[in-house]
Amino acid sequence: MLVEHHAEMSDSQMSNTDKIIKIEQTGSPIRRHHTQRTTLIGLGLNRIGRVAQVPDTPAIRGMLAKVKHLVRILEPK
Repeated sequence: MLVEHHAEMSDSQMSNTDKIIKIEQTGSPIRRHHTQRTTLIGLGLNRIGRVAQVPDTPAIRGMLAKVKHLVRILEPK
């Protein structure tokens, strides 16, 4: 039996993640491990200078830790 798993967040999880993190890609994934490139794409980044807004969740924090040398977290004003 084939079971599909979706990585969608439920409404209750979204209400707990009202905080938004603004991140900017500062480094290139060239000559890096391919998992770092896929992590950047998962964060909505794929070009130096691109800015993305992502929810503040433990999963996103883990992704940011993996590519911390390639991104910069922008402080809210």
